[in-house]
Amino acid sequence: MKDGKLIAEFYSNAGFTHSQTIMPMVEQMLGSVKTDLADVDLFAVAVGPGSFTGLRIGIAAVKGMAMALDKPCTAISTLYGLAMNVQSFRGYIVPVMDARCNQVYTAIFKNSKNNFARITQDDAMPITELEKKLGELDGAKILVGDGASLCLKSFASTENIYIAPESVMHQHASSLCEIAHLQKTETCTAAQLIPAYLRLPQAQRELNERKERKL
Repeated sequence: MKDGKLIAEFYSNAGFTHSQTIMPMVEQMLGSVKTDLADVDLFAVAVGPGSFTGLRIGIAAVKGMAMALDKPCTAISTLYGLAMNVQSFRGYIVPVMDARCNQVYTAIFKNSKNNFARITQDDAMPITELEKKLGELDGAKILVGDGASLCLKSFASTENIYIAPESVMHQHASSLCEIAHLQKTETCTAAQLIPAYLRLPQAQRELNERKERKL
């Protein structure tokens, strides 16, 4: 993004890992617009919630590029990025990411008369709890993210609940760029970037459960 205008974006949803795709994507995108990495003034990255491995790879890649060039970074919620995909929707915008075990990572945003605002903080919760929360809200709601279809199938009632189009269902770098442009004063160093997992890795949770059973 340059001067608030998107000049290039590389999107892929072919199922390959970040470690296979991220750096070739960066190289090809910069080459397509004849821009050198050193010309980048600010690096934005989604820091979570999300898959533990994916977050570590993505953040490490940005850390490496920004640290080598001594450039600032901005850490952005993955859920905020998803919500921004459908920011023009009038009503409640609900990004949902599959957290396994019938749970989702989620937050609630609202667009009212072009006033886009966050209603709740990022959280991890059972799908049943999210359904209860949405049931307490009057007005139209839209689900966006890889947990959208899962929630729609699980909800007892889907009245006034919509699902985002496939073209904007998943994370887009352009949405992160837009957020970074809006909060360009909220920066940090590459060393300060850390993942926002929201919950412990499964292996750690299982270990904690075994310890609790022994007590």
